Amino acid sequence: MSDIIDRLETPLNSFISGYVIKPEICDELINYFTKNKHKASPGCMWDTTVQKRVVKKHLKDSLDLVVNPSETIEPIKKYRLALQECFDKHSMRYNQLTGFSPITINEPINIQYYPVGGGFKTYHCERKHPSKADRVMVFMTYLNDVDDGGTKFEYLNIETPAIKGLTLLWPPEWTHSHKGVVSETKEKYIITGWYNLVSEDKCHLLPKTPYGNSVKRSLSNFINAR
Repeated sequence: MSDIIDRLETPLNSFISGYVIKPEICDELINYFTKNKHKASPGCMWDTTVQKRVVKKHLKDSLDLVVNPSETIEPIKKYRLALQECFDKHSMRYNQLTGFSPITINEPINIQYYPVGGGFKTYHCERKHPSKADRVMVFMTYLNDVDDGGTKFEYLNIETPAIKGLTLLWPPEWTHSHKGVVSETKEKYIITGWYNLVSEDKCHLLPKTPYGNSVKRSLSNFINAR
């Protein structure tokens, strides 16, 4: 049974896809965050002046809970399987992705909490440093409804709504610089991270997970597998 219950219409040339996953997956992730809130840290951002990640609360006001990409605890497992379904549909929409080297989530995933008035308030992209050159796709899921708290893409004239379960995928490049729309009325929860390219000779080093470390496949094989 599919974990996707709806989709967001976006222009093909935006290279942004949006799929809505089941709300109960979001509820379980918020509960997971709440139970582990003592492990969360203030959100960091990359500072080009000092060339490292720093806390700048006036620009990014959040609490971030780091999740190992190999984590198999039930709330994370359910989300990862739903996310894989979203990524597969995104790959069908932009089928050049099916010819890439193996792609996997190889960096920590973040569950982020933004208080009322909080947010990532400055435009940024997801690949600003050579150490992040293997990032090929960004994913983000809104975990609750926030009427006045979506995401604005600087150069695309697109503002996505913060709809519970809406999972967005987009390229990590400067072309997709974005920032959060700050809500003055509600708290906001998201889960976010990146898909990474993995060289063929390093695939054997990846941990075994239920999620499928490599999504390299031909489009015809993908369609036949459905």
